[in-house]
Amino acid sequence: MRRLVASVGCDVRLQWRNGFYYAVGFLLAAMLLAIRWLPVFDWSTVLPPLLLGNLMVATFYFLGGLLLLEKDEGTLESLIVTPLSPAEYLLSKVLTLGALSLVESFVIVLAAHGPEFDWLAMGVGVACAATLYCLLGFLVVIRYDSINEYLFPTVLYTALFVLPILEYAGLWGGDWMLVHPFQPSLLLMEGAFRGATASVWIYGVAYSALWIALLLRWSTRAFRRFVIADAGGAR
Repeated sequence: MRRLVASVGCDVRLQWRNGFYYAVGFLLAAMLLAIRWLPVFDWSTVLPPLLLGNLMVATFYFLGGLLLLEKDEGTLESLIVTPLSPAEYLLSKVLTLGALSLVESFVIVLAAHGPEFDWLAMGVGVACAATLYCLLGFLVVIRYDSINEYLFPTVLYTALFVLPILEYAGLWGGDWMLVHPFQPSLLLMEGAFRGATASVWIYGVAYSALWIALLLRWSTRAFRRFVIADAGGAR
């Protein structure tokens, strides 16, 4: 636990030093201005897909930027001589970026819709989506060493991530979309406004947990392959 707490502190300082919080503040201010200028309408139908898409910035892309910074500074490779495990390293990233995403998402919902929604369903939905984005971001970026190599493939990945938004809008999809890893998060966020049934809760939490467990397992393997093995370590 002490190792995890220390790692969280280091990640917060790294994110602050490199302007990640300023970037979120700027994006949040721009979104709040847009919400204020737009005509009044029922935001409850728009917020779930909006939040799912917006979460990518503070999780998937921020994690990619953090890892590339750590690779460039040699920080990532130095972790193999510390007691910090790959799972603890990943959990630290998920906790810090996930907390940032939760704050950002709740501010947006409160500004657009007000406090009349299911806070638990919204929080769980956002937390699950943020965790998935972070782990997927790690799996994508760990294979690259520069921002130019990394950015182009992310266009395809992010297009796949937001497929549930098309289904939500009625443009494309069907029952088979239930297998998509972000569908349960979207349904939980929708349930925050329309009421989350027991089946939505069971599906949302259980299926998200399954994907998180799988992605965490794959991410720790990728860490050992692309960081520890490449540096000549063994853990």
